[in-house]
Amino acid sequence: MTARTLSEVVDRASVVVCCGSGGVGKTTTAALIAMHAAQQGRRSVVVTIDPARRLADALGLQGLTNDPSPITGPWNEPGGAGGSMSALMLDTKGTFDGLVKRYSADPDQAERILANAFYRNISGALSGTQEYMASEKLYELAVEGDFDLVVVDTPPTRNALDFLDAPQRLAHFLDHRLYKVLLSPSKGIGRAVNVATQAVMRQIAKVVGAEVISDALAFFKAFEGMEQGFKERAREVDRLLKRPSTAFVLVASPRSDTVAEAGFFADELARKEIAVQGLIVNRTQPSFGVTLGDGAGEGTDGPVRVALSASAVRARAETLAGTALGDHYRCLADSLHLAAGEAEHLAGLAERVTPAPVVTVPVQPFEVSDLESLRTLAAVVFADTTDDPGAGDSDAQQAHD
Repeated sequence: MTARTLSEVVDRASVVVCCGSGGVGKTTTAALIAMHAAQQGRRSVVVTIDPARRLADALGLQGLTNDPSPITGPWNEPGGAGGSMSALMLDTKGTFDGLVKRYSADPDQAERILANAFYRNISGALSGTQEYMASEKLYELAVEGDFDLVVVDTPPTRNALDFLDAPQRLAHFLDHRLYKVLLSPSKGIGRAVNVATQAVMRQIAKVVGAEVISDALAFFKAFEGMEQGFKERAREVDRLLKRPSTAFVLVASPRSDTVAEAGFFADELARKEIAVQGLIVNRTQPSFGVTLGDGAGEGTDGPVRVALSASAVRARAETLAGTALGDHYRCLADSLHLAAGEAEHLAGLAERVTPAPVVTVPVQPFEVSDLESLRTLAAVVFADTTDDPGAGDSDAQQAHD
């Protein structure tokens, strides 16, 4: 059964992956999803691979480490929901070191690898390493049983695709013939297959240095016997990302470039047979309307909210031209015009993620810099479940109606 609201999506999930362009509020969204789960009595953890400290800032913290840091909030108070919230920032090398220790045959093999200069260089800087270690950290947190919900703040959209593909790429590389050649000292580059290969290696050594080549060969020799464990783990991570309990939530803003990026990512997920389960659009223009009576028409059970028309408001502004009230009407008409344009602009994206719930979050008059401001924003985003009576006035509520 398809979830009708974002709250239902989060409540059903064991993993939520937040994807989107940079600068659309993705990190803040990931934090407030984890907060919402904690307020519902669940044990949540939010993970970021963004080194820019945005998650720490959103939580009002000085910094984060590679291990979950508990966040104190109302869920800890007497009479609270009894949930918990933690946060961490991925340390790529630290996570890689942990994998090496896990799959080494003995401590000596792990020490040889960890001390190898070639390994120290690639463990934190090799292309794709960060993305795979992020998915590995996600798997570790999801299966250890300490948390009911893991929320991942991915890198910007195109890099988020690397995050999804990294487990398969690693498994493919470890099965590749080139890797098998590098791994075996008897078949590897050090005992070159032919004179031509030796000549090529001598030329490479002139560029990168013979010591680098020696370190690389030593690394692959030390790694021998560990590849099966890495392959199995990579495939388990890939299966986790495709479980029904893993929810992908797109985050965008009304800007055309972020809408295009979100659409691109939705299409890529569809190609992988993964459904988008939620769309959050931040920093939209607020819509305005009036509430009509206890029943505005036949078959109506309660008050009806009717949106204001930009053209009608502008006409009213013209009749009041030259007055302060006329200026207010003109500003309101401009805002309504922008909101209508955004709605039209976002309609195509909403159709592409149907039947996923769509939440629009109006521009807020504050920056998220601590737990209190994060809670205020969470009440807007999750207005369908919040106990805050004022939150129901937000566009987030209208998006579900």
